[in-house]
Amino acid sequence: MKAVSRVVAVALLMMMGAPHAQEYFGDARPDAPELAARGPAKVGVRTLVAEHRDQLDVLRVTEQAPNPRTTRKLTLEVWYPAALANGQVEHTVYTDVLGSGPNDPKRPNTPFQFNGRAARDAAPVQGTSYPLVIVSHGYPGSRLQMSYLTENLASKGYVVVAIDHPESTRADKAGFASTLLNRRFDDLFVLDTVAAWAKPGSGNFLAGLVDVDRTALVGYSMGGYGALNTVGAGVSAAAVAFVPGGKLAVNQQGNTQYAQQRDARIKAVVAFAPWGGAHKVWDADGLAGVRTPVLFISGDQDDVAGYQDGVKRLFEGTVNADRYLLTYVGGRHNSAPNPPSPAMWSNPDDFQSYAEPVWDSRRINNINQHFVTAFLGVQLKQQPLQGYLDLPPQAADGTIKPDPGLWQGFPKRAALGLEWRHLPAR
Repeated sequence: MKAVSRVVAVALLMMMGAPHAQEYFGDARPDAPELAARGPAKVGVRTLVAEHRDQLDVLRVTEQAPNPRTTRKLTLEVWYPAALANGQVEHTVYTDVLGSGPNDPKRPNTPFQFNGRAARDAAPVQGTSYPLVIVSHGYPGSRLQMSYLTENLASKGYVVVAIDHPESTRADKAGFASTLLNRRFDDLFVLDTVAAWAKPGSGNFLAGLVDVDRTALVGYSMGGYGALNTVGAGVSAAAVAFVPGGKLAVNQQGNTQYAQQRDARIKAVVAFAPWGGAHKVWDADGLAGVRTPVLFISGDQDDVAGYQDGVKRLFEGTVNADRYLLTYVGGRHNSAPNPPSPAMWSNPDDFQSYAEPVWDSRRINNINQHFVTAFLGVQLKQQPLQGYLDLPPQAADGTIKPDPGLWQGFPKRAALGLEWRHLPAR
């Protein structure tokens, strides 16, 4: 009973917004690899909304109405290097929802809160422009489910914009066809929107703050699918049938319009457990369309995206891209999100939608922070971090004697359970 009471007490403190109710998501464990530590910049956060007008409403496509239109309203969470006012602290309380979509009596959409290490509506740093990182969640998910990473990157000199994809969040989950069709369009629309906001004189707080010519996409599950589709992985002919009316053909390999919409501003992709490889979404020609450097991250027991026929197949098939694969041995699908909040402990399904059965989520978070920092630092900032990516095969890391095979940045014995592969572009 004492353990249960403690969980309840922590949950109540969090809901009241107490800044020290628990460790902030993303804080470094004592065994965290070197680059997991937060950077020198203070972090601000704001919530913005962008409306993408005159878009296909694919869930209302019928023979009688083959081209219905809608406005997609995208809620965006933006983290950025900030100049804090006197007395202002890096603390906010995020509000998200539990569940797997509306109208599910077993998992009702219930609001919950958790702490963030960012100052709400803080002024941005002036006089510097930063690379852009666009973050895309899973199906269903939310713009807040990777705050441990978004805050961390902002502290290292990035502007990070996470999207709530309509019809794909835990609050408004709808037909899967919308997610299949719209992820690429949402990503490119957000890139264009931030580019407009970043122009001097735009009146937006991001004016002069963002260098969109140095952009990365970070996607989890269906967000990873969308990121790969955005940078050249055109879907297969078989996948077109997944969306009513053949509407997914607009994202198909060989479609001239699709090929022309590749965006040279996107310089890197981080794909956490990307969905599609095990579901005939891409054939060899489609995967060969990717030329953007990619960091794949997955568990080798992923039963949602698949591993051998899923993520590993994508890693091996993107032959024209320089790419890396980080594997959590024994890990399943939850290689990307925050740890479970105390509010999730009362429902096993809500808990398992964030937790890993074998791995500690905070350890995963720290390892992700480390490798994403190295990868984006090399790709977007040309920082001298390549040594953190040029790693020998990890095998004898648990020995006590001096070990020449230690991974750079990892404390001794702390890289156990990980595998790392690199394949250059052909």
